[in-house]
Amino acid sequence: MKLKVGDSAPAFSLSDQSGASHSLEAYAGRKLLIYFYPKADTPGCTRQSCAVRDAKSELAGLDMDVVGVSPDGADAQGKFDEKFTLGFPLLCDTEKTMAEAYGVWVEKKNYGRTYMGINRSSFLVDEKGKLEGVWYGVKPEDTVPKAVAGA
Repeated sequence: MKLKVGDSAPAFSLSDQSGASHSLEAYAGRKLLIYFYPKADTPGCTRQSCAVRDAKSELAGLDMDVVGVSPDGADAQGKFDEKFTLGFPLLCDTEKTMAEAYGVWVEKKNYGRTYMGINRSSFLVDEKGKLEGVWYGVKPEDTVPKAVAGA
């Protein structure tokens, strides 16, 4: 099931790379950019995350917080954050519960092989928990521009 603009953002409660807990409710009253990426420290995910890092002040100026989400555990997320000095929460969705709730845990095909994986996507949640922007299959370099335009 794919989400659409105007839907309520699915609630979540996950830990980040340092073990801190994050929930949708904790971001009430502010905009929240949630972006899903397949795997920490891979080329596309690095481009996407570094673009978000580089736009932190622009996003903060729009009263927008940001969280990245992948199926990686805290160790991989922590190394990714440290290596690229990302400086924002990278949520560890090891059970894929958040990915499933947002409709980004999907069947993929590559070189004739079928497997389950993350559909790189981003979502802009408004101050009241409604989806203001929904971008399935977003390109790494388009995550920030779409969020800024959607705000």
